[in-house]
Amino acid sequence: MTLQSDRAGQAEQHETLTQTAAAPGPAPAGAAERIAALVRDADPGAGWATGGPDGPDGPDAVVEAGAGNGTGPGLGPEGSAPDAGGLAGVLVVWPVIGMLVDAGELALHTPLTAYGAGDGLPAGTTAHQLLTHGSGVSPALVGLAERLCGSPLAGFAAERVWGPLGMARTGFAADGTLRAPAADLGRFLSHLLAPRGGPVSPAWTAQSLRIRTGELLPARGLLWHPGPHGSWSHGEGPTLWISPRAHRWAALLPTTPSAPLRTAFREAAFG
Repeated sequence: MTLQSDRAGQAEQHETLTQTAAAPGPAPAGAAERIAALVRDADPGAGWATGGPDGPDGPDAVVEAGAGNGTGPGLGPEGSAPDAGGLAGVLVVWPVIGMLVDAGELALHTPLTAYGAGDGLPAGTTAHQLLTHGSGVSPALVGLAERLCGSPLAGFAAERVWGPLGMARTGFAADGTLRAPAADLGRFLSHLLAPRGGPVSPAWTAQSLRIRTGELLPARGLLWHPGPHGSWSHGEGPTLWISPRAHRWAALLPTTPSAPLRTAFREAAFG
């Protein structure tokens, strides 16, 4: 995979989006305190973080899993980071697919068969269809990315995405579980709001955070789902939110998936 720079037609869009995303996004007054209280009451072992393009809102706006119940940060097997397997789509597959698209090595609307992939899928299936499907990341999409990259996605993401962003504790454990602390998730989300030449281009983020399913319901972006307050989310257990309009992001790592906690957390972070 060559991953050459964006084509000439993307240059102006890249500059404009970067300037827009870099605008400051102050935290709502008292947000960290409200979030800390609601998470402590609902799931004291959960990890969470909130922030903007310049990083977390402050030291009190990053709480690692386990810190709320006295078990220490980064709770997990052998002291590893928390289970973030539900976020593999946006932490692994989505940025790599974006690199391939930016480099001109993948066209979202071209059938997978043109790339020697997509066995067992209906004829004409495209990467765009898989990225807007609501049931998670398709193994076919993983296979396509690995075929075009020429290497397993775990190693590629570590070298080309997590490493450059300083996500030192993000990675796959020996049992194959993706693990990541709240602080690393904040680094990833801050980059999406203020790329500054990093691994995920603003053009790819802009393509992904818009409705790609026409009038079909539920509405979808590219692995991201639209929500209130101009936010987009990924995940139903561990969950990431980002709002380019508000220049805000949030991450939640619950010990047990909870739709009411996700909703309350989102409202406290963006409402």
